[in-house]
Amino acid sequence: MKEKNPVILSRDQHPISRKQIDPDCLKVLYRLHRHGYKAYLVGGSVRDLLLGRQPKDFDIGTDATPSQVRKLFRNCFLVGRRFRLAHIRFSGNKIIEVATFRREPDADELPDDPDEHFHFVQNVFGTACEDAHRRDFTINALFYNIADFSVIDYVNGLEDLFNKQLRVIGDPLVRFVEDPVRMLRALEFAARLDFSLDDNILQAIHTHKALLATAAPARVREETMELFRRGIAGRVLEQCRQLGLLPHLLAGYPGTDEGIALLEKIDQRTHSGTDIPESLSIAALYLRLFMDSCPPTADINLTQVLHKANEIITPHCRYFSIAGGIRHDARELLIGCFRLARGRGFRGEKRFLQSPQLPKILELFRLWSEVRPQLAPLLQEWRQASHNHQTQSPKKARSGQRPARRRTRRKKSAPGHKPS
Repeated sequence: MKEKNPVILSRDQHPISRKQIDPDCLKVLYRLHRHGYKAYLVGGSVRDLLLGRQPKDFDIGTDATPSQVRKLFRNCFLVGRRFRLAHIRFSGNKIIEVATFRREPDADELPDDPDEHFHFVQNVFGTACEDAHRRDFTINALFYNIADFSVIDYVNGLEDLFNKQLRVIGDPLVRFVEDPVRMLRALEFAARLDFSLDDNILQAIHTHKALLATAAPARVREETMELFRRGIAGRVLEQCRQLGLLPHLLAGYPGTDEGIALLEKIDQRTHSGTDIPESLSIAALYLRLFMDSCPPTADINLTQVLHKANEIITPHCRYFSIAGGIRHDARELLIGCFRLARGRGFRGEKRFLQSPQLPKILELFRLWSEVRPQLAPLLQEWRQASHNHQTQSPKKARSGQRPARRRTRRKKSAPGHKPS
Protein backbone atom coordinates (compact mmCIF):
# COMPACT_ATOMS: atom_id res chain seq x y z
CA MET A 1 0.00 0.00 0.00
CA LYS A 2 1.29 3.44 -0.90
CA GLU A 3 1.75 5.67 2.13
CA LYS A 4 -0.52 8.71 2.16
CA ASN A 5 0.44 12.06 3.62
CA PRO A 6 -1.90 12.56 6.57
CA VAL A 7 -3.77 15.62 7.69
CA ILE A 8 -2.09 16.75 10.92
CA LEU A 9 -3.64 19.13 13.44
CA SER A 10 -1.09 20.72 15.75
CA ARG A 11 -1.85 21.20 19.44
CA ASP A 12 -3.31 24.68 18.91
CA GLN A 13 -5.70 23.39 16.21
CA HIS A 14 -7.70 20.87 18.25
CA PRO A 15 -9.39 20.80 21.70
CA ILE A 16 -7.77 17.64 23.17
CA SER A 17 -5.97 18.22 26.46
CA ARG A 18 -3.83 15.72 28.36
CA LYS A 19 -5.96 16.49 31.43
CA GLN A 20 -8.81 14.63 29.70
CA ILE A 21 -6.73 11.46 29.22
CA ASP A 22 -6.55 8.74 31.84
CA PRO A 23 -3.34 9.22 33.92
CA ASP A 24 -2.33 5.55 33.62
CA CYS A 25 -2.81 5.72 29.86
CA LEU A 26 -0.50 8.73 29.78
CA LYS A 27 2.14 6.76 31.71
CA VAL A 28 2.07 4.04 29.05
CA LEU A 29 2.21 6.55 26.19
CA TYR A 30 5.15 8.41 27.71
CA ARG A 31 7.16 5.28 28.46
CA LEU A 32 6.74 3.96 24.93
CA HIS A 33 7.77 7.37 23.56
CA ARG A 34 10.82 7.64 25.82
CA HIS A 35 12.07 4.27 24.53
CA GLY A 36 11.89 5.40 20.90
CA TYR A 37 8.55 3.89 19.89
CA LYS A 38 5.60 5.64 18.29
CA ALA A 39 2.83 5.98 20.89
CA TYR A 40 -0.62 7.04 19.73
CA LEU A 41 -3.97 7.28 21.44
CA VAL A 42 -6.22 5.55 18.91
CA GLY A 43 -9.80 4.84 17.91
CA GLY A 44 -12.95 5.89 19.70
CA SER A 45 -11.18 7.77 22.49
CA VAL A 46 -9.74 10.32 20.00
CA ARG A 47 -13.12 10.63 18.30
CA ASP A 48 -14.92 11.25 21.61
CA LEU A 49 -12.35 13.77 22.84
CA LEU A 50 -12.67 15.76 19.61
CA LEU A 51 -16.46 15.73 20.04
CA GLY A 52 -16.21 16.94 23.64
CA ARG A 53 -17.29 13.59 25.10
CA GLN A 54 -15.64 11.60 27.87
CA PRO A 55 -14.27 8.33 26.43
CA LYS A 56 -15.26 5.04 28.02
CA ASP A 57 -11.88 3.43 27.27
CA PHE A 58 -8.43 4.59 26.24
CA ASP A 59 -6.57 2.36 23.75
CA ILE A 60 -3.05 2.76 22.47
CA GLY A 61 -1.45 1.99 19.11
CA THR A 62 2.30 1.62 18.66
CA ASP A 63 4.99 0.30 16.34
CA ALA A 64 6.44 -1.72 19.25
CA THR A 65 5.72 -5.44 18.96
CA PRO A 66 3.81 -7.18 21.77
CA SER A 67 7.01 -8.75 23.08
CA GLN A 68 8.76 -5.35 23.09
CA VAL A 69 5.86 -3.84 25.02
CA ARG A 70 6.06 -6.64 27.59
CA LYS A 71 9.75 -5.91 28.18
CA LEU A 72 8.91 -2.31 29.09
CA PHE A 73 6.15 -3.06 31.61
CA ARG A 74 6.30 -5.54 34.48
CA ASN A 75 2.51 -5.34 34.75
CA CYS A 76 2.03 -6.36 31.09
CA PHE A 77 0.35 -9.57 29.93
CA LEU A 78 0.01 -10.71 26.35
CA VAL A 79 -3.46 -11.93 25.41
CA GLY A 80 -5.18 -13.31 22.33
CA ARG A 81 -4.02 -16.18 20.18
CA ARG A 82 -5.45 -14.88 16.92
CA PHE A 83 -4.96 -11.17 17.58
CA ARG A 84 -1.97 -10.62 19.86
CA LEU A 85 -2.45 -7.69 22.25
CA ALA A 86 -0.66 -6.31 25.28
CA HIS A 87 -2.77 -5.65 28.38
CA ILE A 88 -1.15 -3.42 30.96
CA ARG A 89 -2.87 -3.77 34.31
CA PHE A 90 -3.20 -1.10 36.96
CA SER A 91 -4.92 -0.98 40.34
CA GLY A 92 -8.67 -1.27 40.46
CA ASN A 93 -8.73 -3.88 37.67
CA LYS A 94 -7.99 -1.17 35.12
CA ILE A 95 -6.52 -2.41 31.83
CA ILE A 96 -4.85 -0.25 29.18
CA GLU A 97 -4.85 -2.11 25.86
CA VAL A 98 -1.82 -1.67 23.61
CA ALA A 99 -2.02 -2.93 20.00
CA THR A 100 0.80 -3.05 17.48
CA PHE A 101 0.01 -1.37 14.16
CA ARG A 102 -1.27 -3.96 11.64
CA ARG A 103 -1.47 -4.11 7.86
CA GLU A 104 -3.13 -6.26 5.21
CA PRO A 105 -0.65 -8.88 3.92
CA ASP A 106 0.10 -9.35 0.24
CA ALA A 107 -1.29 -12.47 -1.43
CA ASP A 108 2.16 -14.04 -1.79
CA GLU A 109 2.75 -13.68 1.96
CA LEU A 110 -0.15 -15.91 2.97
CA PRO A 111 0.70 -19.39 4.31
CA ASP A 112 0.03 -22.43 2.15
CA ASP A 113 -2.54 -23.84 4.58
CA PRO A 114 -5.86 -21.89 4.13
CA ASP A 115 -6.85 -22.72 7.71
CA GLU A 116 -3.97 -20.57 8.95
CA HIS A 117 -4.87 -17.52 6.86
CA PHE A 118 -7.06 -15.78 9.46
CA HIS A 119 -4.52 -16.08 12.27
CA PHE A 120 -1.73 -14.91 9.97
CA VAL A 121 -3.69 -11.92 8.59
CA GLN A 122 -4.49 -10.65 12.08
CA ASN A 123 -0.84 -10.47 13.11
CA VAL A 124 1.01 -8.86 10.21
CA PHE A 125 2.58 -5.73 11.66
CA GLY A 126 2.68 -2.48 9.67
CA THR A 127 2.75 1.30 9.81
CA ALA A 128 0.31 3.74 11.38
CA CYS A 129 -1.09 4.58 7.93
CA GLU A 130 -1.65 0.91 7.11
CA ASP A 131 -3.26 0.38 10.49
CA ALA A 132 -5.65 3.29 9.96
CA HIS A 133 -6.87 1.79 6.68
CA ARG A 134 -7.67 -1.53 8.39
CA ARG A 135 -10.16 0.10 10.77
CA ASP A 136 -13.92 0.15 10.26
CA PHE A 137 -15.05 3.78 10.07
CA THR A 138 -13.15 6.96 9.25
CA ILE A 139 -14.08 8.64 12.55
CA ASN A 140 -12.56 5.67 14.42
CA ALA A 141 -9.20 5.88 12.61
CA LEU A 142 -7.87 9.10 14.14
CA PHE A 143 -4.62 9.13 16.13
CA TYR A 144 -3.36 11.41 18.93
CA ASN A 145 0.44 11.54 18.99
CA ILE A 146 1.93 11.93 22.47
CA ALA A 147 5.25 13.08 20.96
CA ASP A 148 3.92 16.48 19.88
CA PHE A 149 0.23 16.36 20.99
CA SER A 150 -1.00 16.45 17.39
CA VAL A 151 -3.98 14.67 15.81
CA ILE A 152 -3.17 12.55 12.74
CA ASP A 153 -5.75 11.65 10.09
CA TYR A 154 -5.00 9.31 7.17
CA VAL A 155 -8.61 8.65 6.04
CA ASN A 156 -10.45 12.03 6.04
CA GLY A 157 -12.00 11.22 9.39
CA LEU A 158 -11.73 14.81 10.60
CA GLU A 159 -13.86 16.00 7.69
CA ASP A 160 -16.50 13.35 8.42
CA LEU A 161 -16.42 14.27 12.09
CA PHE A 162 -17.04 17.92 11.21
CA ASN A 163 -19.86 16.99 8.80
CA LYS A 164 -21.40 14.51 11.30
CA GLN A 165 -21.29 11.76 8.70
CA LEU A 166 -20.44 8.09 9.16
CA ARG A 167 -18.39 6.53 6.37
CA VAL A 168 -16.80 3.11 6.05
CA ILE A 169 -13.10 2.92 5.19
CA GLY A 170 -13.03 1.22 1.80
CA ASP A 171 -15.98 -0.38 0.05
CA PRO A 172 -18.84 -1.24 2.46
CA LEU A 173 -19.84 -4.17 0.23
CA VAL A 174 -16.42 -5.69 0.93
CA ARG A 175 -15.99 -4.58 4.53
CA PHE A 176 -19.40 -5.93 5.63
CA VAL A 177 -18.56 -9.32 4.13
CA GLU A 178 -15.29 -9.30 6.09
CA ASP A 179 -17.19 -8.59 9.32
CA PRO A 180 -21.03 -8.52 9.20
CA VAL A 181 -21.22 -7.06 12.74
CA ARG A 182 -19.99 -3.79 11.21
CA MET A 183 -23.53 -3.31 9.86
CA LEU A 184 -24.89 -3.16 13.42
CA ARG A 185 -21.98 -1.01 14.59
CA ALA A 186 -22.71 1.48 11.80
CA LEU A 187 -26.27 1.92 13.04
CA GLU A 188 -25.04 2.10 16.64
CA PHE A 189 -22.52 4.88 15.98
CA ALA A 190 -24.99 6.86 13.89
CA ALA A 191 -27.56 6.70 16.70
CA ARG A 192 -25.10 7.31 19.53
CA LEU A 193 -23.39 10.28 17.89
CA ASP A 194 -26.43 11.56 15.97
CA PHE A 195 -24.54 11.21 12.66
CA SER A 196 -25.99 10.57 9.21
CA LEU A 197 -25.20 7.35 7.40
CA ASP A 198 -23.45 7.45 4.05
CA ASP A 199 -25.80 6.22 1.28
CA ASN A 200 -23.48 3.40 0.28
CA ILE A 201 -23.65 2.03 3.85
CA LEU A 202 -27.44 1.70 3.62
CA GLN A 203 -27.18 0.05 0.20
CA ALA A 204 -24.56 -2.39 1.47
CA ILE A 205 -26.72 -3.28 4.50
CA HIS A 206 -29.66 -3.99 2.19
CA THR A 207 -27.43 -6.25 0.06
CA HIS A 208 -25.69 -8.13 2.89
CA LYS A 209 -28.20 -8.07 5.77
CA ALA A 210 -28.59 -11.87 5.77
CA LEU A 211 -24.86 -12.22 6.53
CA LEU A 212 -25.46 -10.95 10.04
CA ALA A 213 -26.96 -14.33 10.90
CA THR A 214 -23.52 -15.89 10.24
CA ALA A 215 -21.74 -13.67 12.79
CA ALA A 216 -20.60 -15.17 16.09
CA PRO A 217 -23.61 -15.08 18.47
CA ALA A 218 -21.37 -13.99 21.37
CA ARG A 219 -20.34 -10.85 19.47
CA VAL A 220 -23.90 -10.03 18.43
CA ARG A 221 -25.07 -10.52 22.01
CA GLU A 222 -22.42 -8.14 23.36
CA GLU A 223 -23.14 -5.50 20.70
CA THR A 224 -26.88 -5.76 21.40
CA MET A 225 -26.37 -5.34 25.14
CA GLU A 226 -24.19 -2.33 24.37
CA LEU A 227 -27.24 -0.75 22.70
CA PHE A 228 -29.16 -1.15 25.95
CA ARG A 229 -26.27 0.17 28.05
CA ARG A 230 -26.02 3.23 25.81
CA GLY A 231 -29.76 3.85 25.88
CA ILE A 232 -30.20 3.55 22.10
CA ALA A 233 -31.72 0.05 21.79
CA GLY A 234 -35.16 1.25 20.71
CA ARG A 235 -33.83 3.62 18.07
CA VAL A 236 -31.31 1.19 16.58
CA LEU A 237 -33.57 -1.88 16.61
CA GLU A 238 -36.35 0.11 14.96
CA GLN A 239 -33.91 1.05 12.20
CA CYS A 240 -32.88 -2.59 11.96
CA ARG A 241 -36.55 -3.48 11.51
CA GLN A 242 -36.98 -0.90 8.75
CA LEU A 243 -33.89 -2.21 6.95
CA GLY A 244 -34.96 -5.87 7.28
CA LEU A 245 -31.96 -6.56 9.52
CA LEU A 246 -33.79 -7.42 12.74
CA PRO A 247 -34.63 -11.13 12.18
CA HIS A 248 -31.02 -11.82 11.13
CA LEU A 249 -29.74 -9.94 14.17
CA LEU A 250 -31.86 -11.62 16.86
CA ALA A 251 -32.42 -15.14 15.54
CA GLY A 252 -35.79 -14.52 13.89
CA TYR A 253 -37.11 -11.83 16.25
CA PRO A 254 -39.70 -9.88 14.23
CA GLY A 255 -40.24 -6.81 16.38
CA THR A 256 -43.54 -4.94 16.79
CA ASP A 257 -44.55 -1.29 17.14
CA GLU A 258 -45.41 -1.72 20.81
CA GLY A 259 -42.32 -3.82 21.42
CA ILE A 260 -40.05 -1.10 20.02
CA ALA A 261 -41.99 1.53 21.99
CA LEU A 262 -41.25 -0.43 25.19
CA LEU A 263 -37.54 -0.53 24.32
CA GLU A 264 -37.60 3.25 23.96
CA LYS A 265 -39.10 3.48 27.47
CA ILE A 266 -36.27 1.22 28.67
CA ASP A 267 -33.79 3.60 27.01
CA GLN A 268 -35.30 6.57 28.83
CA ARG A 269 -34.87 4.66 32.08
CA THR A 270 -31.22 4.00 31.19
CA HIS A 271 -30.59 7.69 30.47
CA SER A 272 -31.77 8.47 34.01
CA GLY A 273 -28.75 6.54 35.30
CA THR A 274 -30.32 3.15 36.03
CA ASP A 275 -28.41 0.06 34.93
CA ILE A 276 -30.23 -2.57 32.91
CA PRO A 277 -29.69 -6.27 33.65
CA GLU A 278 -29.76 -8.60 30.66
CA SER A 279 -32.83 -10.39 32.02
CA LEU A 280 -34.81 -7.14 31.83
CA SER A 281 -33.69 -6.51 28.25
CA ILE A 282 -34.81 -10.01 27.21
CA ALA A 283 -38.17 -9.65 28.97
CA ALA A 284 -38.70 -6.24 27.33
CA LEU A 285 -37.88 -7.64 23.88
CA TYR A 286 -40.45 -10.41 24.17
CA LEU A 287 -43.14 -8.96 26.45
CA ARG A 288 -45.53 -7.96 23.64
CA LEU A 289 -45.24 -11.39 21.94
CA PHE A 290 -45.68 -13.14 25.30
CA MET A 291 -48.78 -11.15 26.27
CA ASP A 292 -50.31 -11.81 22.86
CA SER A 293 -49.76 -15.56 23.29
CA CYS A 294 -51.51 -15.70 26.67
CA PRO A 295 -53.86 -12.72 27.10
CA PRO A 296 -54.82 -12.08 30.74
CA THR A 297 -58.53 -12.38 29.92
CA ALA A 298 -58.09 -15.96 28.68
CA ASP A 299 -58.92 -19.01 30.79
CA ILE A 300 -55.34 -20.08 31.36
CA ASN A 301 -53.49 -21.29 34.43
CA LEU A 302 -50.02 -20.36 35.60
CA THR A 303 -48.51 -23.65 34.50
CA GLN A 304 -49.59 -22.93 30.94
CA VAL A 305 -48.28 -19.36 31.28
CA LEU A 306 -44.90 -20.70 32.42
CA HIS A 307 -44.72 -23.00 29.40
CA LYS A 308 -45.58 -20.11 27.09
CA ALA A 309 -42.85 -17.94 28.62
CA ASN A 310 -40.29 -20.72 28.16
CA GLU A 311 -41.46 -21.35 24.62
CA ILE A 312 -40.94 -17.70 23.66
CA ILE A 313 -37.57 -16.87 25.26
CA THR A 314 -35.77 -20.26 25.20
CA PRO A 315 -34.79 -20.10 21.47
CA HIS A 316 -33.23 -16.67 22.04
CA CYS A 317 -31.38 -17.81 25.17
CA ARG A 318 -30.08 -20.98 23.53
CA TYR A 319 -28.89 -19.19 20.42
CA PHE A 320 -26.94 -16.65 22.45
CA SER A 321 -25.80 -19.15 25.13
CA ILE A 322 -27.43 -17.14 27.91
CA ALA A 323 -27.01 -18.59 31.41
CA GLY A 324 -29.92 -20.37 33.08
CA GLY A 325 -30.11 -17.82 35.90
CA ILE A 326 -30.62 -14.94 33.48
CA ARG A 327 -33.23 -16.93 31.54
CA HIS A 328 -35.04 -17.77 34.79
CA ASP A 329 -35.16 -14.10 35.84
CA ALA A 330 -36.45 -13.05 32.41
CA ARG A 331 -39.15 -15.71 32.55
CA GLU A 332 -40.22 -14.59 36.04
CA LEU A 333 -40.54 -11.02 34.81
CA LEU A 334 -42.83 -12.13 31.99
CA ILE A 335 -44.99 -14.30 34.25
CA GLY A 336 -45.14 -11.51 36.83
CA CYS A 337 -46.40 -9.04 34.22
CA PHE A 338 -49.09 -11.55 33.23
CA ARG A 339 -50.23 -11.78 36.88
CA LEU A 340 -50.36 -8.00 37.19
CA ALA A 341 -52.32 -7.64 33.95
CA ARG A 342 -54.74 -10.37 35.06
CA GLY A 343 -55.67 -8.39 38.14
CA ARG A 344 -56.07 -9.21 41.81
CA GLY A 345 -58.01 -11.87 43.66
CA PHE A 346 -56.40 -15.00 42.25
CA ARG A 347 -54.89 -17.86 44.15
CA GLY A 348 -51.32 -17.34 45.34
CA GLU A 349 -51.59 -13.54 45.52
CA LYS A 350 -50.17 -13.33 49.06
CA ARG A 351 -47.09 -15.32 48.10
CA PHE A 352 -46.71 -13.23 44.94
CA LEU A 353 -46.74 -10.01 46.99
CA GLN A 354 -43.89 -11.47 49.08
CA SER A 355 -41.75 -12.25 46.03
CA PRO A 356 -38.34 -10.50 46.00
CA GLN A 357 -38.84 -10.09 42.22
CA LEU A 358 -41.96 -7.95 42.67
CA PRO A 359 -40.20 -4.53 42.53
CA LYS A 360 -38.54 -5.46 39.20
CA ILE A 361 -41.84 -6.80 37.86
CA LEU A 362 -43.65 -3.61 38.88
CA GLU A 363 -40.94 -1.52 37.19
CA LEU A 364 -41.28 -3.41 33.89
CA PHE A 365 -45.07 -3.26 34.13
CA ARG A 366 -44.85 0.50 34.77
CA LEU A 367 -42.97 0.94 31.48
CA TRP A 368 -45.42 -1.36 29.71
CA SER A 369 -48.37 0.66 31.10
CA GLU A 370 -46.85 3.77 29.49
CA VAL A 371 -47.10 1.93 26.17
CA ARG A 372 -50.59 0.62 27.02
CA PRO A 373 -52.17 3.36 29.19
CA GLN A 374 -55.25 1.22 29.88
CA LEU A 375 -53.08 -0.81 32.28
CA ALA A 376 -52.28 2.22 34.48
CA PRO A 377 -55.19 1.63 36.96
CA LEU A 378 -54.01 -1.96 37.49
CA LEU A 379 -50.48 -0.73 38.14
CA GLN A 380 -51.73 1.67 40.81
CA GLU A 381 -53.86 -1.04 42.41
CA TRP A 382 -50.91 -3.46 42.64
CA ARG A 383 -48.61 -0.78 43.98
CA GLN A 384 -51.10 -0.06 46.75
CA ALA A 385 -51.44 -3.77 47.52
CA SER A 386 -47.67 -4.14 47.70
CA HIS A 387 -47.40 -1.12 50.01
CA ASN A 388 -50.17 -2.43 52.28
CA HIS A 389 -48.56 -5.85 52.46
CA GLN A 390 -45.18 -4.40 53.38
CA THR A 391 -46.60 -2.18 56.12
CA GLN A 392 -48.82 -4.93 57.60
CA SER A 393 -46.26 -7.72 57.59
CA PRO A 394 -43.96 -6.21 60.25
CA LYS A 395 -46.95 -5.56 62.56
CA LYS A 396 -48.12 -9.15 62.22
CA ALA A 397 -44.64 -10.40 62.88
CA ARG A 398 -44.40 -8.32 66.05
CA SER A 399 -47.87 -9.25 67.31
CA GLY A 400 -47.26 -12.92 66.64
CA GLN A 401 -44.02 -13.11 68.61
CA ARG A 402 -44.05 -15.32 71.66
CA PRO A 403 -42.67 -13.85 74.87
CA ALA A 404 -39.13 -14.96 75.48
CA ARG A 405 -38.88 -17.81 78.01
CA ARG A 406 -37.16 -16.85 81.20
CA ARG A 407 -34.18 -19.03 81.82
CA THR A 408 -33.46 -19.97 85.44
CA ARG A 409 -30.23 -21.32 86.69
CA ARG A 410 -30.42 -24.61 88.58
CA LYS A 411 -28.75 -24.51 91.95
CA LYS A 412 -25.70 -26.67 92.22
CA SER A 413 -26.09 -29.60 94.63
CA ALA A 414 -23.69 -29.97 97.55
CA PRO A 415 -20.94 -32.52 97.05
CA GLY A 416 -22.19 -36.01 97.73
CA HIS A 417 -25.80 -34.92 97.84
CA LYS A 418 -28.22 -36.84 95.64
CA PRO A 419 -31.37 -35.16 94.47
CA SER A 420 -34.50 -36.67 95.98
